[in-house]
Amino acid sequence: MKVPFFKPSFSQEEKDAVCEVIDSGWLTTGKVTHDFEQEFAEFVGSKHALAVNSNTSGMILAMEACGVKKGKAVITTPYTFVSTAASAVHLEGDVFFADIEKETYSIDPDSIEKILKADTEHKIVAIVPVHIAGNICNMKKINELAKKYSTPENKIYVIEDCAHSFPSKTSDGYAGTLGDAGIFSFYATKTMTTGEGGMITTNDDNLAKRISQMRLHGMNRDAWDRYTSDKASWEYDIIAPGFKSNLPDVLSAIGRVQLKKAEKFDQQRKEIVKIYNQAFKDCDFLTIPPDGEGNAWHLYLLRVNPEKLDCDRNTFAKELQEMGIGISMHFIAIFHFSYWQEKYPEFRAENFPNAEDKYQRTISLPLWPDMTREMAEAVIEAVKTTGKKHHVR
Repeated sequence: MKVPFFKPSFSQEEKDAVCEVIDSGWLTTGKVTHDFEQEFAEFVGSKHALAVNSNTSGMILAMEACGVKKGKAVITTPYTFVSTAASAVHLEGDVFFADIEKETYSIDPDSIEKILKADTEHKIVAIVPVHIAGNICNMKKINELAKKYSTPENKIYVIEDCAHSFPSKTSDGYAGTLGDAGIFSFYATKTMTTGEGGMITTNDDNLAKRISQMRLHGMNRDAWDRYTSDKASWEYDIIAPGFKSNLPDVLSAIGRVQLKKAEKFDQQRKEIVKIYNQAFKDCDFLTIPPDGEGNAWHLYLLRVNPEKLDCDRNTFAKELQEMGIGISMHFIAIFHFSYWQEKYPEFRAENFPNAEDKYQRTISLPLWPDMTREMAEAVIEAVKTTGKKHHVR
């Protein structure tokens, strides 16, 4: 049986919602997007939610609002997709990288503090933890560090990269509400999708105002307001050279339907995770993924144990693909990319042992809401067959 890495879970509801927008004659950002923002804010318990066309756009907007620019910097993890760090570079800011924790994929607070202690010039204006695979980072310690090293002249913000973490939730609240801002992704493979898209959440009125204006050319009125209010549509101001990052109603319509299904999707993924964990827990050539409070299980990050195998992770993964299993790698650590090696010569694998170890051992298995038990069993059979083939004692 062939099992795809991911398949979005759609029904007639999403199709009807899109057709309703098309029939309305208003396709760009309008009432549907505004409703989506309000519903998302209510779901996660955030004062503000601002829809954008991607997590990357949201990250750039949030960083800009928090003061990232030439001469300023952020701290983030090398174990993430490149857009997290690249967002700062797009604003001419710098990036400091902190290693991840030994037992998890989360950024290590101790590594963050070492960087903050060394920042005598107060360049750092934001810490950007990434909730890999849906597991929430140690936000309590990260927030404490931001507060500890902030000064009256240089506040350090905490911007959560929540691309993987909807609807992750701890006793303190949902991911995206635990720092100063949270940036979600609605890309095609995420826990809920609009095809392309994202959402910024914040309880900070000033950040929300700046982001709202900068996501649409620095304009102080959006198109929906200009063409539906009594005030003349051509009367607006440009307060800064902003971006084009708004989410259209066509995609927001899909998002509103997906949001209603979010908790169901969450439970469906967790049922597949239970099947995987039960099957793999006693395999000495494997390590099952870490699981923390509120884990959304966006990804199933299975680690191979090289000391028990006569092959490396790449060979193992290739053989799974040849058996029809759609796998992926999350992530190629950023220090393996030539651009980042050239930009920061000291940015090498040996300086980030925990991130390098996870990169060399991790395979992402198929995990999506509509997966059947038969599909999960096919994945398990392929993994165990490959493991037995290469097992050493």
